[in-house]
Amino acid sequence: MVDAARCPTYATVPARAGLRRGAVAACLWPQRRGLALLLVLQVVQALASLLLPHLSANVIDLGVVPGDTAYVYRMGGLMFVVSLVQVVFAVGATVLGARLAMRFGRDLRAQVFAHVQGFSLQEMNRFGAPSLITRSTNDVLQLQTALLMILTMVISAPLMAVGGVVMAVRQDAQLSLLLAFSIPVMVLAVAVLMSRTVPDFRKMQGQIDRLNQILREQITGMRVIRAFVRDTAERQRFASANATLTDTALHTGRLMAALIPMAVLVMQWSTIALVWFAAARIGAGSLPVGSLVAFLAYFAQILMSVMMAALLFAFLPRAVVCARRIDEVLGTLPSVAEPLHAAALPPGPAAAQPGKGPTGRGLVFAAVGFRYPGAAALALQDINLRIEPGQTVAVIGATGAGKSTLLNLIPRLFDVTAGQVRLDGRDVRDWSLPVLWGAIGLVPQKPYLFTGTIASNLRFGRADARDAELWRALDVAQAADFVRALPQGLATPVAQGGGNFSGGQRQRLTIARALVVKPRLFLFDDSTSALDYATEASLRLAMQPLLKDTALLLVGQRVSSLRQADAIVVLDAGAVVGTGTHAALLRQCAVYRAIVDSQLAGAARV
Repeated sequence: MVDAARCPTYATVPARAGLRRGAVAACLWPQRRGLALLLVLQVVQALASLLLPHLSANVIDLGVVPGDTAYVYRMGGLMFVVSLVQVVFAVGATVLGARLAMRFGRDLRAQVFAHVQGFSLQEMNRFGAPSLITRSTNDVLQLQTALLMILTMVISAPLMAVGGVVMAVRQDAQLSLLLAFSIPVMVLAVAVLMSRTVPDFRKMQGQIDRLNQILREQITGMRVIRAFVRDTAERQRFASANATLTDTALHTGRLMAALIPMAVLVMQWSTIALVWFAAARIGAGSLPVGSLVAFLAYFAQILMSVMMAALLFAFLPRAVVCARRIDEVLGTLPSVAEPLHAAALPPGPAAAQPGKGPTGRGLVFAAVGFRYPGAAALALQDINLRIEPGQTVAVIGATGAGKSTLLNLIPRLFDVTAGQVRLDGRDVRDWSLPVLWGAIGLVPQKPYLFTGTIASNLRFGRADARDAELWRALDVAQAADFVRALPQGLATPVAQGGGNFSGGQRQRLTIARALVVKPRLFLFDDSTSALDYATEASLRLAMQPLLKDTALLLVGQRVSSLRQADAIVVLDAGAVVGTGTHAALLRQCAVYRAIVDSQLAGAARV
């Protein structure tokens, strides 16, 4: 996490709150002292640069022409001191500007990362992982580069331009009239190029997102691509996206390539015109040679300042697009927000006592409805369900019935659009998000392990868990045997996503990870689909002691995995069509009987 002192957004706005537009610029505020010092350095550098041509004019007109050698030496020494000051302050400004730009990039990356961590699945689906990665890396880098140009070059450019105009007018007002032609021509050319390149840069950033998306899909889906012999087609798809990005970049590059030559051409033509008009006046004796030399130097400084500003425009259009894209992320309010007044979770789970009815603890779905953003129909409707501590409730249904959606509402990966989901008597939207997540042991449908070791993955939810607790969780998850067989045991490296383990091993490790947390509610989302029946039966038996005071909500497709649950909930098209035990549902629920008949044969179903 970034220090709150470095970026005001951290100090004033919670990480998961929506940030106002302009948050990118706000990250410069903590660097205000450095910016003030940089301005001083740039001002001194500019004044020294502007003083040198004036001194050289005096050397020529008052020293060389009259033959005053002593004056030439005095002015030469002064020019040396001024040049030394100009060099020292220029180097200091460059170093300080680079430091400020690097710090800005560091803090902005940290800010974007922290804010994205607060997104719900709705915001993640809206932006997409490839786009968020591009915005957090490439877009921030473009802003950092543009800021470096601004701080090291463009702050001094207006000072040099304005000061150069003033000094040039002091040298000769008539020759200064040429500036009224040269500067507008330069500015007009830059404006025309900028109007053409900004749309191209915006298009280019979207094409980078698309290229990253295709590359990500091809890397993660390599096995599928090869299994269906789609290598050639995928190469063509990538080549097409790559060619589109290349064409846009080339078109933009051609436009930007014309900028510097055009600026040099304007400057050279203006210099030729200046010497042409000054020659007659020098011959007539109305213009000193030193004044012409100084005026040429000021004229070059003015046009060079305009060129420096023009060089910035090679970076500025893309940086503006990147700033808008980052502001779009930082300005997005997460749909799942931290409550203003979070409730305190009760200290420990309490099991329901036989014959005494509900305790008020546990998990309750009360008339819950949910609709995905932009969807025409409800994904869930009028869901009423209660799970007491010590109970195991299973959810089954056809593909697309809403089983995983139901589970996602509990840890607030999405928020309900109707009704309430209550944990221990309070709406889950009233709990602090870290407290809520800490009370839940989630085993997702797709098991995912992080780069590190088996031990670091098991400690993902409890960093202080001892090795003995890890082995106990592995024993229950039926993973201890294969972990002990590994040469490094708990220290065995884990590749990204757990790719160096089989599907069944990943599932057992993710189950063990949830067990280490010791939550008050387990959520298993089809988490045993890769296990054989014997291993799954051993897992259910080993988990029984752990479920004495803990509720378990189990989503699955296999009837054999769910039939021993205290209650089975049957979902169909987002609605509950049956609730009861396995035997009761066989008698009363046609949807459940159809599922059982499709999996079990004849007498084996009872």
